[in-house]
Amino acid sequence: MNVAVSTDTVGAKVASFLKAQGKLLIDGKFVDAQSGETFAVYDPATAKQIASVAAGDKADVDLAVRAARKAFDRGPWSKMSPAERARLIYRLGEAIDAHGDELALLETLDNGKPLRVARAVDVASSAEKLRYYSGWATKLSGKTVDVSLPGDWHAYTLREPVGVAGLIVPWNFPLMMAVNKMAPALAAGCTVILKPAEQTPLTAVKLAELVQEVGFPDGVINIITGFGETAGAAIVEHDGVDKVSFTGSTEVGKIILRAATGNLKRVTLELGGKSPVIIFPDANIDQAIDGASRGIFTNTGQVCAAGSRLYAHKNVFERIVEGIADRAEKLKVGPGTDPATEMGPVVSEEQFDRVVGFMRSGVQAGASVRVGGKPLEREGYFVQPTILTNTTADMSVRREEIFGPVLCAMSFDDDDLERIAAEANDTTYGLSAYVWTRDVGVAHKMARKLKAGFVRINGGALDNALPFGGYKQSGWGRENGSEGIETFTEVKSVVVGL
Repeated sequence: MNVAVSTDTVGAKVASFLKAQGKLLIDGKFVDAQSGETFAVYDPATAKQIASVAAGDKADVDLAVRAARKAFDRGPWSKMSPAERARLIYRLGEAIDAHGDELALLETLDNGKPLRVARAVDVASSAEKLRYYSGWATKLSGKTVDVSLPGDWHAYTLREPVGVAGLIVPWNFPLMMAVNKMAPALAAGCTVILKPAEQTPLTAVKLAELVQEVGFPDGVINIITGFGETAGAAIVEHDGVDKVSFTGSTEVGKIILRAATGNLKRVTLELGGKSPVIIFPDANIDQAIDGASRGIFTNTGQVCAAGSRLYAHKNVFERIVEGIADRAEKLKVGPGTDPATEMGPVVSEEQFDRVVGFMRSGVQAGASVRVGGKPLEREGYFVQPTILTNTTADMSVRREEIFGPVLCAMSFDDDDLERIAAEANDTTYGLSAYVWTRDVGVAHKMARKLKAGFVRINGGALDNALPFGGYKQSGWGRENGSEGIETFTEVKSVVVGL
């Protein structure tokens, strides 16, 4: 999808936005951090500072929690009808669309992804997510229950908002991940404190402006920019927070679980992945090559559901790998603001060092580089799209989430579905899996055998109506669909003697 972005007018607006120091949104007001501290924001395509934002910490989080508690416990949010909440949520989606070009450019400058992708995917999906969940605000309900108690009873359940929700989001899809959590939380009737990743805070700061423009009551949405070790930790540990929804690494997810034990707050975790791509010899090979290429090189491989482990039947293995390698060599790698760019930089120096380190360790362990395998010698955090072959099951490149454009390619030589599934499942993760075959029986059998929260047969993408989340160490709970909003609710049983 091609989306035209007017960079002249929009560029001027964004330049003005970047010059102003980003503030916190607490209780309906834009404020500096109480400490007065700020931190720098960098463009990963140049490694140069482009903005600064407030460095919120524990004191600011405490103020935000108090504001969110007031808006939830005493109103106005809890006193508004579901239809009134739905209208505000819908209007926020429309505001994102109206300011879509600015948001897309901010996302590109902050994260590095191609501008046309930021506009067509990140911004458009965020607006649609809000519209989708605005409809759910009026559709949550309990049920009546026939009970076996002696006597006459009327029994029913209520589904109620969990309360104040802390939303901690990653840097790979900053705007989209923020909205993915905000939309169902607000539709359920919760108030929220959003903390964007410190690497990519800019669209969250712009989102705060749109929240005020739309007219959300004070305290309903609070946005705290800051670091995970300070602001993020304060949200998780705060006894005034009833629920935490986190997307990020499995390592940090485990830290959050431990920190949430204070008041046993509800926790949803969408964590890492090492997703298998399984291609059978009867598959449409051209489609499989295209799908596998996009599955690992999209967003520079910085996708939790990236198809980073390729298993192709020996009869088509060379054709598949050659096809993906050809795509990799032809990919235009550059700044996201360049209209020709197909793959941008990784997000930060830390991530650059991580990806390059995995490339080098894989080669040192005996892997062969089919294509790529090196950083690009230019300013910014650019790496080559890479395919590694001759990897073994004990290599870190096969076992650990790299979160970069690095594909490990392996072949299989039999049709034993149990054995193929067992190898694909040989990972601590279980977020996604991809299968390419024309055999409908093989497709459904593999879907049942794979230990993953989302199995895609012959392509497919995420949808607002489809729950998304992982098995094993890929997380707890689900986002999207009815499951996504129910995770921000509690169920209460009521029994009445008649």
